[in-house]
Amino acid sequence: MDTRITREEVRHVALLARLELSEAEEERMTVQMNGILEYMDKLNELETKEVEPTTHAIQLQNVFRPDLVQPSLDREDALANAPGTDGVNFVVPKVF
Repeated sequence: MDTRITREEVRHVALLARLELSEAEEERMTVQMNGILEYMDKLNELETKEVEPTTHAIQLQNVFRPDLVQPSLDREDALANAPGTDGVNFVVPKVF
């Protein structure tokens, strides 16, 4: 296996991600990341010039319902079970 990602690079990425890796984890991540790159090399060997680009494997079309204005809850009904209200809005504790 051609080592394309070194342990030092794994340590650097872990530092950027604020991860603490043990020696065993560093070794495992180095092997796994190089395995991913090997798989990408295999994918790059495929001939894709005649393949039309797609965004999804199956062509789908979204079905949207018409956007119609419909009656909704009355304000009093919407606020009826609220633990706190000022008569117009919900009153909730500050989160800052």
